[in-house]
Amino acid sequence: MASATVAAVSCMPSRAFASLPDAPRELAMNNLHTGEWLESCYFDGVSYVEEELARLDHLCRDFRQNEAHPMDRRLFDQLTQIQALIGTQNEVQIISGYRSPVTNAALRARSSAVAKKSYHMLGKAIDFRIDGVAIATVHEAALTLNAGGVGYYPRSDFVHIDTGPIRQW
Repeated sequence: MASATVAAVSCMPSRAFASLPDAPRELAMNNLHTGEWLESCYFDGVSYVEEELARLDHLCRDFRQNEAHPMDRRLFDQLTQIQALIGTQNEVQIISGYRSPVTNAALRARSSAVAKKSYHMLGKAIDFRIDGVAIATVHEAALTLNAGGVGYYPRSDFVHIDTGPIRQW
């Protein structure tokens, strides 16, 4: 991976997002399966930027089927808030975003940890880590949001967040 750490992000003031919900929001993201990387200012301070959301949707696509699906924009907001809570703008490394039903069924056949009715199939979940940040720290920040499901997978080095009911595992 060419870029391990993202320098200061000009679009979003660090640590200020939680108190300034109408501030611009930017994410630097890397899909670990495809090697694709992007930096996106997906909210301009007034509204979501549809072209940027489409770029993020593509990055979060089911790489096995090469199928994109609209991701719940609240996921991107949660990621931005997690970064602000931690005090970092390091890149978000995507393990899994959208999953087609075909991919979800194949993964479920190999692992009991994959839900039959996964929020991934709805574009409402993402498995990720943040470059250079301990996974336990990411997990704690995600729990602090109290904004949906949070799964902790320290052996696999990722955290799951979704926009479903508040719960944790």
